[in-house]
Parts: sequence; structure tokens; C-alpha cells
Amino acid sequence: MSELKTKITERLKKRQLANLATITADGSPWTRYVMIAGDDDLILRCATFLAARKVGQIEQNPEVHLSCGVINPMEIKPYSQIEGRAEIVTDAAEKAAFWNPSIESIFSGPDDPNYAVVVIRPYRIESWTPPAMEPEVLEIG
Repeated sequence: MSELKTKITERLKKRQLANLATITADGSPWTRYVMIAGDDDLILRCATFLAARKVGQIEQNPEVHLSCGVINPMEIKPYSQIEGRAEIVTDAAEKAAFWNPSIESIFSGPDDPNYAVVVIRPYRIESWTPPAMEPEVLEIG
């Protein structure tokens, strides 16, 4: 694994707030905050209600963009800009595997029929480390 991929993987494995952008039916961008968690393969996941706008937007156009890594604007740390393709997954095994305490107050459990997982497979990640003005770029197969 490259040094850049290792850095990004370790950063994205921590559950964190991210801004997820999708494309609306009329072609406009739409963003919202989500809590993401990544794995060793850089696959990102977040929970969603099946009735959420993002579900229809992703089903119509799976191209998404995420920004994550800055929690406190007074402490700018390394952050990521991520381009990827998303899918909505309702598979029981995927829902159970992603289930975590942070969503227990939102859904009744991993079998909640309103609960789904957004699975995002990045194909390009820009890793920004201020004060550098250019990112390191990881292209994924």
C-alpha cells in the first residue's frame, strides 16, 4: 500500500462528519451532512432513511462528492475531497455490519425497514494538508 493510501485510509476509518453532494433531478448539486466511516479498502458508508432525497438522487445519478476532515475551522488539519460512485444498499448483512451506536436513536435496529446504507466507492481522493496549496491525489482503479 502506498504511503498516501495508508494516510488516507487511516484518516477515513475514523467515523466523522462529511458533506455529501449529489445531483438533483434538474441537474443541480445538493449537499447535506452525513456521518461516514471508511474501511481498509477505502469504501465509505453512511446510514440513510430510504425516503431521504439523497436515495432518489443517487439512484438517478450515482456520482457523488464528499468533503471531510475539518471539524474545527480554527484548527485546519488534513482533509479530503472525494469523488466516487454511490449505491443504496438494503441487504440485511450490510445493514447489520454497518449498525453502530450512533444511529440507535434514529432507527429501531438493523432490521428497521426505513434504514439503508449508502455505500460509496471512491475513484479519486484529493488529500489536502494545509498550508500546502496543492493536494496529493490518489486515483483508485
